[in-house]
Formats: sequence, C-alpha cells, structure tokens
Amino acid sequence: MAREQLGVLNALDIAKTQWYHFTAIVIAGMGFFTDAYDLFCISLVTKLLGRIYYTDYNNKKPGTLPPNVAAAVNGVALCGTLAGQLFFGWLGDKLGRKKVYGITLVLMVVCSVASGLSFGHNAQATIATLCFFRFWLGFGIGGDYPLSATIMSEYANKKTRGAFIAAVFAMQGFGILAGGIVALIVSSAFDHRFKAPPYSVQPEKSLVPQTDYIWRIILMFGAFPAALTYYWRMKMPETARYTALVAKNAKQAAADMSKVLHVDLEAEEEKVQKLAAEQSNSFGLFSKEFAKRHGLHLVGTTTTWFLLDIAFYSQNLFQKDIFTAINWIPKAEEMNAIHEVYRIARAQTLIALCSTVPGYWFTVLFIDRMGRFAIQLMGFFFMTVFMFALAIPYHHWTLKPNRIGFVIMYSLTFFFANFGPNATTFVVPAEIFPARLRSTCHGISAAAGKAGAIVGAFGFLYAAQSQDKTKTDAGYPPGIGVKNSLIALGCVNFFGMLFTLLVPESKGKSLEELTGENEENSEETQGAAASRTVPV
Repeated sequence: MAREQLGVLNALDIAKTQWYHFTAIVIAGMGFFTDAYDLFCISLVTKLLGRIYYTDYNNKKPGTLPPNVAAAVNGVALCGTLAGQLFFGWLGDKLGRKKVYGITLVLMVVCSVASGLSFGHNAQATIATLCFFRFWLGFGIGGDYPLSATIMSEYANKKTRGAFIAAVFAMQGFGILAGGIVALIVSSAFDHRFKAPPYSVQPEKSLVPQTDYIWRIILMFGAFPAALTYYWRMKMPETARYTALVAKNAKQAAADMSKVLHVDLEAEEEKVQKLAAEQSNSFGLFSKEFAKRHGLHLVGTTTTWFLLDIAFYSQNLFQKDIFTAINWIPKAEEMNAIHEVYRIARAQTLIALCSTVPGYWFTVLFIDRMGRFAIQLMGFFFMTVFMFALAIPYHHWTLKPNRIGFVIMYSLTFFFANFGPNATTFVVPAEIFPARLRSTCHGISAAAGKAGAIVGAFGFLYAAQSQDKTKTDAGYPPGIGVKNSLIALGCVNFFGMLFTLLVPESKGKSLEELTGENEENSEETQGAAASRTVPV
C-alpha cells in the first residue's frame, strides 16, 4: 500500500519550472562541460605529442606516439574516471551530495593545470608525468557523473525531470565543441606567429620550439570553467531527498526547499521518524532483496552503458585517425605540426557542431515525450546501421569523391549516439534506484561505461594501428584495421539494443514511485518493482 508522500518531496514533484531549475542545470552542467573538455581535448593534441617527443629526423616521417603510449595518453584519464565514479558515487550516499560536490571540482582544476605543466628530463618522463596528472583529473571527473545526475534528478519535478537531467548531460556536447574551438584559436595564433614549413620541405624546421606551448595551453584551459563554477556549487543546498530520506532531517529539508521553491513547507518530523523506523532494516546493495527489486535494472544500466561507451569513446578519441585514413585530413608529411593541430581541430569542431551538439538537445526536447526506452533503442539501432554502412563498403568511402558522404554518415552515428543511449544511460540510473543507493548505483553504472571506454581507448586503438601496419606490410590496402574496428563497433551497438530490453521506462513517475520507497507493504513493493522491469 502506498503511504502518503512527504510534503516537501511532493512539492518538488509538482513544482512548475522555475528559475532554480535552470540554475541547477547550469551549475551541474558546467561540471559536465569541463568533464567533456578535459576528456576529449587530449585527442586534439596526441598527434602533436608524437611529433614533439618521438620525431627522429634521420627518418623521413614525422614522429607518432607508439600504440602503447597513445593508448596510455588517451585512456589513463578514463581509468581515473572509473575509479572516481565508484568512490565518489559511494561517498555521495554516505556524506551527502553537496559535501562531496566541491571536492571533485577542486581536483579537476588542480589537475587540469598540472597536466599542462607536465615535466620531465626526456620524452618518456614527460609523458609519464602527463599520464599521472590525467589519471587524477579523471578521478575528479568521475565524481561529477553520479553527483550531478543525482542532484538534478532529486531537484527536478516529475513532469520534466528527464529533460532537466538530459540538459545537464547535454553540456558535454558544448565541452567537446569548446575543445575544438580552443584548439583552433591557439593553433591558428601560433601558426600565424611562428610560421613553419611542411615536414616534407624542411623536417628540422617544421617543428618550431613554441609548438610545445600549444598542447599545454589547450589542456590547462579546462581549469577555467571548473573554477568559475566552484562558488555556486557551494551555495547550493543539499537535496531534500537526501536530507529527508537518508539523513532523516525533516526540519532541514523543509527549510532548504522553502527557500528554493519560495513556499512555506511543514517539517513533518513524525512522518520522517516513522519512515526511519520502517527503513531501519532496509536492504543494502549486496542483499538478496536488492537483487530481487533492482538486480535486472542494474544489469541493464551497466551493460548498456558499457557497450555504448566502447563505441562512443572509440569514435571521439580516434576520429582523427579515421579522417586521416580516408584522406579527409592530409598526411602529416604535407603539414607542419601546428597546422596539423588546426586541421584536426577544424574537423572535430565541424562534427561536434553539426551532429554531436544537436543530438544532445534533441534528447532534451523529446525525452519526456518519447520516453527513455524508445530513444535508447532507436539510438542503438541507427548507430548499428550507420556503422555497418561505413564499414562494409569501407574502401569505397576512401575514394576522394566519396569522402563527404563518409563524413556525413559518420556524423550521423554521433547524432544518434547523443539522441539516444549516450544521454539515456546517464538519465535512467539517476531515477530508478532508492535515494540511499542512488548515487552509488549511478556510479556503478557510469563506471561500467568507463570500462567500455577503456576497452575502446586501449583495445581498438592498438588493434587498428597494429593491424593496419601488419596488413599494409602484407600488401593489403591501408585502413583495414579501421574497417574491422568499425565492424566490431557495429556489433557492439547491436548488443546494446538487446540489453536495452532490461532497462525500465521512468517517464512521468515520481522517484519514490519508481523505487517503491513510499510503499508500506514489501510484497506490493516487489510486485511494483517487477512490473517496472518491462518498459511501457
């Protein structure tokens, strides 16, 4: 039997869209803006790092990072992110969302600056220092995932909750776009100020000393938006759902939300104490009760996020290699190092502007109309279709007249990733788990996603590069490793469709209705949880 909802939580569920909603979106969203900038800006400068630290001028080719070094540079932040998601997700349920929220931001600011100041007496030492700081940068970024999602879900009303959480995540698109724009500005400024000839003309002069500043400036810029957000994060009150349902402080919850909603709310201490007594023996994360009620849900959120991030991070981190393979970006020998950064940034900015950013905001617009399940299934389906359409006739796309067609179809995979599972896998875990485990379960789901990203960053990069070299040496056309990687990613997306069937629909329901936290009878709660396993 459903008990009467706490007044403060009911007020949040039925509240009209107000200024505080937009304030929360901006404050939480700026964290994701910084997250995306910091995670993906490294892909803009990895070729530059190879030129600076691995060029042998006795050779006739510009230097490139060895596959294992490239994988480490691209993937170490993802390893830190995975650890941070698990740790800060758990800590957010133990100490509260707000107390932990500022720690993650400080870590991101410090490590962004430190990454740009990476030092060493030789190439290996400098790269090792960079990897060290990017691990801890990722650790801070990891905490932002469960905390931002949980805070936004607990602040939002039930009618537009999906759009608000998706809007926070959509700031990731602007972060990716900002990375490209910053790289364009910095590389363009240096290219005009310190002109260098193409590598093929004068190899020893194609890399001016000032080139080393470019990657450092690009990486350090990530500290700027994070620092701007810190004050406002500290001003946000703790969410009422944590204060009332986890901390059991009815008075504080009512006082905080009275200020936020500009209404008078009763403390309802008796209801909260009764709730506390009923939940004194509540099930934990590793209990059989949790497995019965939410086990399939957690399997669904973790597997779909894992599969999605294999494809999404592979595409984002290594699109420069794909564009080079189809000859959309000229070969390194035809450019100086600074201009190469400019060309890579221009290509990635175009993709972000035309497909990545619109995809996020299509989700914001339609998620509370179509529902989470439909958008996620649709996204995985079209990602599968476009990956196979690119991979099977791959060598057709490498011909010069067909390159624009390749870029358009490749852009559509980004569009349907973001108007699809990249957004919904972030939204759903923040809605379907109990308040006392919400941040933890979101952290687990997000960490599974980052495990997929690590597979993409380490596995697919190494496979594509080593396979390309082996096959080319054996007489195969170049790019065969990219083709096989695209086929594998298509299969990954297909399995994402299948596991989406385990993910419940949460559109239009209160958080307590979804989790069964306002149910008095445990048997009825289990029945409700079971019925929610099938999307509606």
